[in-house]
Amino acid sequence: MFKINPLDIVLWTFRRNENDVVNLYNTLSPVMQLATGGNMLNFGYWSKEDTSPISAQNRLCDKVGKIAELDSANSLLDVGSGLSSPAIMWSMLYPNIDISCVNINYIQLQLAQKIVKKKILNSTIHEINSTSTVLPFSTNSMERVIALESAQHFKPFSSFISESYRVLKKDGMLTFAIPVVKRNSNIKNLGILALTWSSEHYEQDFVISKTAKKFKVIEKIGIGSDVFEPLTNYYIKNRKRLKNKILTQYPPFVEKLLFKSLLKMKKVSHEKLIDYLLIKCLKVN
Repeated sequence: MFKINPLDIVLWTFRRNENDVVNLYNTLSPVMQLATGGNMLNFGYWSKEDTSPISAQNRLCDKVGKIAELDSANSLLDVGSGLSSPAIMWSMLYPNIDISCVNINYIQLQLAQKIVKKKILNSTIHEINSTSTVLPFSTNSMERVIALESAQHFKPFSSFISESYRVLKKDGMLTFAIPVVKRNSNIKNLGILALTWSSEHYEQDFVISKTAKKFKVIEKIGIGSDVFEPLTNYYIKNRKRLKNKILTQYPPFVEKLLFKSLLKMKKVSHEKLIDYLLIKCLKVN
């Protein structure tokens, strides 16, 4: 059973420094693992055929891999790699690609190494403990950079963009999936999400403008209605079963916060206050 002090959640949410992000994920990532039965840590990209989070999460990874044109790449830097489940999927789909997974969370990296060893015998996945804003790679050394639902934690965001530009070769691609707000967010319109959305609340225009200062933005797709709303509908439909799973490891207030947050997330997504962007960029100079 995880022992959680509600004050810690408040502090992690409002300070949001790198240590807070690490503590947050170490404490709450197992909630998603319990609810999904897998090791993906993203919201998923849902279709009418998807009946489980795992299929939606795999669909999102597949979509990002195709947008990033991984079929024509030999090297990939996965920044904010979580438990490396997306990297495992990409490694299987694109066996010729060498993948470096960067994560500031050392505990997650250790778990990821064990997961990779179980899934892939001759792995070309490398786990690297580093921050997203000072990448330990040579200039012009990578063909692709991906940040799958992680860039909302990177700050300053412009440093991540600059570092991605530096490590990419000419004609290299940066692709990222990121939840954003559509206009100024505040406690009044975000409600409980102002507390439980424990990342930077980057505005869509801010993300695009900062990215465009370094890269040529060649594709941007808003898929929020296929992310937030069906995820919430899935939880509502299966709440009794999922709640029982979560309560085996967490106190009841955690599940209640999760449920109320999902309901609010669905509402503000429907109101177009938040979105989920897929962005593809090209290094042209």
